[in-house]
Amino acid sequence: MVNTLLDFQTYLVKKRLVPEGHARFHALWISKYLAFSKNHQDKNPNLRIKIFLDFLSNEQKVKDWQRRQADNAINLYYHHFLSDHGISITPSNHDELENRTLDYEIIHGKLREAIRIKHYAYSTERTYIEWVRRFYTYVTTVKQKNLKDRPIDSTDMRDFLSHLAVNQKVSSSTQNQAFNAILFLFRHVLGIDPKDIGSAVRAKRGQRLPVVFTKDEMKRIFSQLEGRDLLIVQIIYGTGMRLMELARLRVQDIDFGMNTIHIRASKGDNDRVTMMPQIVREPLRKHMEDVKLMHDQDTAKGFGEVYLPDGLDRKYPKAPSKWGWQYVFPAASLSVDPQSGKVRRHHISPSVIQRIMGGAIKKAGIAKHAGVHTLRHSFATHLLMDGVNIREVQELLGHKHVETTMIYTHVIRDMSGAPQSPLDTLLNENKTLPKSVKDNIIC
Repeated sequence: MVNTLLDFQTYLVKKRLVPEGHARFHALWISKYLAFSKNHQDKNPNLRIKIFLDFLSNEQKVKDWQRRQADNAINLYYHHFLSDHGISITPSNHDELENRTLDYEIIHGKLREAIRIKHYAYSTERTYIEWVRRFYTYVTTVKQKNLKDRPIDSTDMRDFLSHLAVNQKVSSSTQNQAFNAILFLFRHVLGIDPKDIGSAVRAKRGQRLPVVFTKDEMKRIFSQLEGRDLLIVQIIYGTGMRLMELARLRVQDIDFGMNTIHIRASKGDNDRVTMMPQIVREPLRKHMEDVKLMHDQDTAKGFGEVYLPDGLDRKYPKAPSKWGWQYVFPAASLSVDPQSGKVRRHHISPSVIQRIMGGAIKKAGIAKHAGVHTLRHSFATHLLMDGVNIREVQELLGHKHVETTMIYTHVIRDMSGAPQSPLDTLLNENKTLPKSVKDNIIC
């Protein structure tokens, strides 16, 4: 097996499938997977992979990025390394699964298929699958329900949501996310109309005002960045984009002639147009020239393709390699598409943008609990402070209802329109008070 792992590591570096420094870690994951698989030879490869990844998360307590790296390593091992060496992996017979009551192993595939039919985002797919996994774990371990004798029903859904609120102490937004995932499972996979879920204990949701940077704080953040990192933060703040809207920008979405940026298939699957800040025009143009050079190099090596949504790559086979479809902010290295198994250059990872922003906030000495989305909040608040009509801000943000945008009017009131404290008024109006009284007031 040692020679196989060394060959696999050499293969990854030679084919430039992963950065050279990551190749040995991918080989290490394959070593662990092959050792683990010795005790699961009776299961088909897809199921073995699923069990192994769950083992890493639940028993080994690995981090999410480590699980993704292990998953990526197995994809490369099966779909590229073994395939290129003429070794075919034939899945085992699934009869033993088909004869069982619908458990998680079967549901996992059916759920993924239903989500992709609906053209949901890949991030939503991963989130829903994770919540359904946790739901099935709760039903079979906490409730100790035998699914062969007693199938899943709406009572399980109600109990799970109550469990999250009462025992797990999750936030209302987290509980709602779980609710949406389980509701999708019931309606589109199990074909069950969930009832009696209104009696589930719901996590309390109070009003929360968004954290906003002052304009001075924005200048301090910019001063900590340069090059591509500065450009990313300036565009998000200057346009009010969401993090993933920035990551998924394509070259054809940038219109220098009209000074606009098109945001495609955003939240709610809606498109919108926002302004291009003048200050980013030339840096953005220079950045895209560098990206074009990298794309040409990828193409020369036999790669150069990107993911296209909604099956457009089947309708337009040559489109994935066209310059206009490339990401404005591509990833630093090629990777395996988890859905198709193809080697592509994906867009920049959201975690990279989050690290850029987090580092800048820390260096700027800003103590607020803020992140990338705070830039969007700041964009909206600063526009309203500058006198821009709230309806126009609503359009720029892509909000469906103006009530959503109105939250920023409360922030403006807190930042600039707060009344004078009675303590300040008292001290200013009573300058003749004895010093001892003033000292008591101050204390």
